[in-house]
Amino acid sequence: MASADFDADRIWLNGREESINNPRLQNCLREIKKRAQLSPEMENWKLHICSKNNFPTAAGLASSAAGYACLSAALAKLYRVEGDISSIARCGSGSACRSVYGGFVRWYAGTDPNGNDSIAKQIVPASHWPEMRILILVVNEERKKTSSAIGMKNGVLTSELLKYRAEHCVPKRVEEMNQAIMTKNFEKFAQLMMKDSNQMHAVCLDTSPPCFYLNDVSFGVIDLIHAYNEASNRVKVGYTNDAGPNTVLYLLEKDVPEVLGLLDYYFPSKPVDNVEYKRGNPPASAPLSEELILKINKEQNSPGQIKSIIHTHVGNGPTYLKDPREHLLDSKGLPVEL
Repeated sequence: MASADFDADRIWLNGREESINNPRLQNCLREIKKRAQLSPEMENWKLHICSKNNFPTAAGLASSAAGYACLSAALAKLYRVEGDISSIARCGSGSACRSVYGGFVRWYAGTDPNGNDSIAKQIVPASHWPEMRILILVVNEERKKTSSAIGMKNGVLTSELLKYRAEHCVPKRVEEMNQAIMTKNFEKFAQLMMKDSNQMHAVCLDTSPPCFYLNDVSFGVIDLIHAYNEASNRVKVGYTNDAGPNTVLYLLEKDVPEVLGLLDYYFPSKPVDNVEYKRGNPPASAPLSEELILKINKEQNSPGQIKSIIHTHVGNGPTYLKDPREHLLDSKGLPVEL
């Protein structure tokens, strides 16, 4: 919200006021205002921004990508910015440039030294692959010790593996992934995803000082998924871990009940007061057959290793809310809830 009545720019995140001077936030504001189509006096109005996540923040689940994509879309509407805004979102968080579009999106590195052509473009909309489902396994909601930005900066400076990956692995893998998405080849899609995730974390270990994002539960989930796919005689599930221990599973809709049953059996939940363990209206879990349990041949884990499971699907990008009751700021520009 912008107003001539506001004394200063302010921002609230998850119920707490934060510094408006965050460099990444200021980068977004500066780029938006460069392209603004407003009267001169309105350009001097102050901003009040309120943002709220419904999933863990700074825990390796791309909360910054979601936040800056949402912020860039909202500011673009407020300042009447037209055209591509992925380059603006990228000023706040690299991954945010992909999040301003729905469906499956590709981020182009570009060749301009200033990064002006490092933008995102949609490959296909979410409707292209409606059977795709996602299970987010929340292992730890705490903030990670090494931020993604610092980890990447150190990796660029110190990791020889990162240089090799960028030059020899990523270009080919991106084209293969693009083709897998276009043809809806799930097994290829999942295999590429898992290999790329594992290689990224190998780069993290090759960085000096090393970045430790995965934990024992993460490795346990990875091991279980490989055992499950092998026991199923095909790749039913793919996993990926960003800069954090929380594993994200991709699978097809028809396999969700059995995979939920798999997680229930090998990573049983531990009831916690006022905590919804499974979110996102997941289907009922399907019990595992004795034959499948024998083929997997793994020990069950103690209850509570996975804190919660979020069931979701590929989305359509930022959505503008029209109902005033859904606004996070009141008519005076202050948070509705603190």
